[in-house]
Amino acid sequence: MSPDAVHPPSPARATAGFPWAGYLLGFALGGFFDGILLHQVLQWHHLLSAVESSAVQDIRVQILADGLFHAAMYIVAAVGLWLLWRSRRRFAEPGEDRLLFANALIGFGVWHILDGVLSHWILGIHRIRMDSANPLLWDLLWFVVFGVAVAAAGWRLRRGGGGGSGGRAAPVILTPVVLTLVVLIAGPVAALPPPGVTTVMALFKPDTTALDVFAAVAAVDGRTVWQDPSGQLWAIDLGEAGSPTALYRHGALLVSNTLLPTGCLDWFRT
Repeated sequence: MSPDAVHPPSPARATAGFPWAGYLLGFALGGFFDGILLHQVLQWHHLLSAVESSAVQDIRVQILADGLFHAAMYIVAAVGLWLLWRSRRRFAEPGEDRLLFANALIGFGVWHILDGVLSHWILGIHRIRMDSANPLLWDLLWFVVFGVAVAAAGWRLRRGGGGGSGGRAAPVILTPVVLTLVVLIAGPVAALPPPGVTTVMALFKPDTTALDVFAAVAAVDGRTVWQDPSGQLWAIDLGEAGSPTALYRHGALLVSNTLLPTGCLDWFRT
């Protein structure tokens, strides 16, 4: 007979992982928020953008690193969900939903604090906005707004307790919601090319030849500026009157500096 059959786990032991469920879920959401928004939507950096190595700078290696990073966040989220399921009885108690949300905010903020300290300043594998003339400004902005401010909001909500403080907690709860809305609005705006910049990065299908690319560039009255060793990623100067979206009609899968990356849908035709 197993020890658990003689001495079943106490309720306190069964629910001991509840606080960590919130921390881990918030931490994973912070990673997903960073990866999806900055790596894919805004395309400000990849996980290893600042690593000075020709092999690492290959776009395929960069995308692989981003994918492995997201896989790691899935593991963290899975552990958090397992802890939440294991301590599900505690979730039904008064005020525990508030505690879960507060801990998730703390975890979200801690992710951005650790990312800022380790990835940006100690390891130096990327910065928030690689193409900025002042990357430290963007690092500090992200560190404070999505790291310190969100973690502090979670800490305040956690210490506020339950009962009659629900009204006071409303502004704290709304803070990350407002910040998220701001990012969702600012994201498409930031994806627009800076004034006076006519060069875009275009990713073509794997079977696209150099002649195909030259034909596409000629069709949009542009000129090639650079290509990576794979022959799939090209920098193209479209001139003042050029249209980046026109490249999608000539085999491009994704063109940066456009408002919406609709070219990703072309993957379904390959």
